[in-house]
Amino acid sequence: MDTQENGTIAVFGGTGQQGGAVVDALLARGARVRALVRTPESDRARALAARGVELSAIRIGDATSTVAALEAVDAFSFMTPEANSLEDVEEEVRVGTALVDAAAAARVPHVVFTSVFGADRETGVPHHDSKHRIEEYLKLSGLRATMVRPTAFMENFATVMAPSLEDGTIVLRLPLPDDIALKMVSIKNIGQVAASILLGTAEVPGGAVEVVGDELTGSQIAAAFGARAGLPARYETLPLSVLGNDLDKAMFREFATASEHPSDLAAVRAIEPATWDLAEWIRSTGWTAPADRVRS
Repeated sequence: MDTQENGTIAVFGGTGQQGGAVVDALLARGARVRALVRTPESDRARALAARGVELSAIRIGDATSTVAALEAVDAFSFMTPEANSLEDVEEEVRVGTALVDAAAAARVPHVVFTSVFGADRETGVPHHDSKHRIEEYLKLSGLRATMVRPTAFMENFATVMAPSLEDGTIVLRLPLPDDIALKMVSIKNIGQVAASILLGTAEVPGGAVEVVGDELTGSQIAAAFGARAGLPARYETLPLSVLGNDLDKAMFREFATASEHPSDLAAVRAIEPATWDLAEWIRSTGWTAPADRVRS
């Protein structure tokens, strides 16, 4: 079946960043989308409905509602809620396994789980290992499944990892050694990769793909922003102690070791040729230098 023309793709997490990117990519390709939502009256859910997305209300604790929402779909994409504490990690696993059970009961032909880089193994990062547990559960379900494993989001450079402008110089500070290349990808591209897999226009050998658009050291990242601004740039390494919680500290430790596992950027672009490198993301988002912090 040509899923683009005839089928329905179910998406859980469509009101969030990554799930929203999947919905965007599916709609752009003419697919029919059914969003599984827990709060259909929310503004974000209503915004999806206004774009032609079918809303299906579910309750994770009620398997019947979730199975019914997955009846007669051609594929199902899901991601789990972001975890900010150890309690959230356990909730994430509960939600993920419940969705897998529902997909199995509904006999969904293909399930795509948006996981995280490194989830093929235990890393010691609680909110990454939770996704490893869900991946393993999904593999045991008997469902045809594909794991989409995104790396760090380029969008973080517009928020929590944004460079500053200080005395005419672009300055980037991260708790990452400068000899370590950070793997990164745009959220938009994550959605495009997942959509291609869901629609059957791309094959993923081995059933898993690490979604990475670029790998750069801190100095290289700073230089990319400096080139865009036409200004000098520098990078400064911060200690892990600047991070607010233990989950973030564990994650940045994993960022530092992830470079030991080479990425296949060509494999990602075989699925989505328009995958951005960092310079393309900077240009495409219209990034401009922030206000200068001139020291007196």
